[in-house]
Amino acid sequence: MPSLRRRPGGLRLAALALTAFTLQTDDFAIVGVLPSIARGLSVGEATAGQLVTVFSVICAVVAPVAAVTTASWPRRRLLGGGMVLFCAANLAVPLATSYPALLALRVLAALAAAVVLPTVFAVTAALAAPGRQGRDLATVMAGLTGAVVAGVPAGTWIGAAFGWQATFAANGALGIAALVVLLAAVPDVTPPPASGITERLRPLARPALAFVLLAAVVAVLGNLLFQTYLGPFLADTAGVNPTGLGGLLLLAGASGIAGARFSGTLVDRIGPARTFALAAATFTAAMAALELAWSLRPAHVALVALPIALWSAAAWAVPPPVQARALKLAGQQAGPQALALVSSSVYLGASLGAGTGGWLLGTFGPGTLPIAAAVCAVAALALFALAGRTVSSTAKRDRTETEGRRTVV
Repeated sequence: MPSLRRRPGGLRLAALALTAFTLQTDDFAIVGVLPSIARGLSVGEATAGQLVTVFSVICAVVAPVAAVTTASWPRRRLLGGGMVLFCAANLAVPLATSYPALLALRVLAALAAAVVLPTVFAVTAALAAPGRQGRDLATVMAGLTGAVVAGVPAGTWIGAAFGWQATFAANGALGIAALVVLLAAVPDVTPPPASGITERLRPLARPALAFVLLAAVVAVLGNLLFQTYLGPFLADTAGVNPTGLGGLLLLAGASGIAGARFSGTLVDRIGPARTFALAAATFTAAMAALELAWSLRPAHVALVALPIALWSAAAWAVPPPVQARALKLAGQQAGPQALALVSSSVYLGASLGAGTGGWLLGTFGPGTLPIAAAVCAVAALALFALAGRTVSSTAKRDRTETEGRRTVV
């Protein structure tokens, strides 16, 4: 029997990317139907918006805990069980006639996402052929980007045409499709040998991994403080109306998919450190160009189109090197737990970014957003580089201690 890594990987990667697409769409699509939810359940829009907050917080908190407690579970069974819960939580939404009932279903969906999404990336890494881990991770990451490009607009349209409950039902149906393809295309992955909690957590306590996770938080914070308020910034800079914003968002989405895929290739060829540095430098250059356009306002829309494309490509180029570096630092046994921590870092950075961007916009105006985002990119690069230096220092200290023991003997 051929090894799992030698089996045709196209359908397997498609199944994993479709699963990522489904989970991310479920997280974001609700934003487009929040007013309808508020009216339908007779609550304020701010209250309805807590459905998004609760989902993100649960994913951030539960993902690393679930990764540790399910470390010895068969991966295929974990994916299948999580997707069954996810589908059930979404398909039951039309039966929810009150806000508490809907909130409970969103909690169940978030619990499923917190388990499944890190497992998707762990399985992708485990089944990747030698020298292709970065590219395979980037391919699955494209599912997350695709959710922003296609999933969210589709969910919003479905809600407008058939009612907000239909958006959740569609997510449940999409989850069933992802589950079927997963079971058909993804082989089981043998979990690491059973070990105690201490052994599972020890690799996660390495200072270098902490710096990598901090770099992810800061990078996502910088990206989201700009992305969340992209509409007001472009309206003030180039007079972009909603129609023009839609076109630029499509450009950004396509650029993000390309950036993530290219980043994965670079991770395999030149390593995570150089790939992250290139992504951070490109992001900073894009922010500088957008800040220049803002200073020249009213600027022509063509002056912001290329920086927007570069910004999105650079932003989506960040996850592959972060994932690859985290996997290497944690080792095979703690790899799934490390990826879960990366997922939590992304959620944390997104939450902080939206709040920080709102404060900057309200206090200092849109012109400060690119500057703050660029500062975050530089800080994230410094943290990522510090992780590499920490690894080198630790390795040097270990060699010195080993040589010292040999000398004594």
